[in-house]
Amino acid sequence: MKNIVAIASFVLLASLTVSDVAAQCDSETFSTACIPKLASGFNFLKSYKIDAEGGAKDKIEFSYVFTKGTQYMINLCAGGQQTDGLVVSLFDAKRNKVATSKVNGEFITAIAYPCNATGIYYIQYTFDGPSAKCGGSALGFKR
Repeated sequence: MKNIVAIASFVLLASLTVSDVAAQCDSETFSTACIPKLASGFNFLKSYKIDAEGGAKDKIEFSYVFTKGTQYMINLCAGGQQTDGLVVSLFDAKRNKVATSKVNGEFITAIAYPCNATGIYYIQYTFDGPSAKCGGSALGFKR
């Protein structure tokens, strides 16, 4: 009887572990998938893995130095429909929002920003509504 209980406990524990692993975010796949989706003429700079750790994080933020006279593009990749509620917002060095992928309640898959001042910019990812809170992004530039 002890063996049956031990085996049943092991099987239950193993199944919970497998389901937990399956539910984890595969942000690496999403960020890699975003790179070739940059618009024609844009050169790849950096990819971002966006994992809100199952909703534990409300936002994920990165910084990057943008250069005056350069146009930047940030695109989004996520599971589900379109962006699956993933929103990217770009802030300048003074934390003024200069671009966002949520326009008039609609989600768009990419934003382009013509930089007019060199400095640190903040790329902030948030989730709007029910979503997997997982995705990827790519940053590109052209002059």
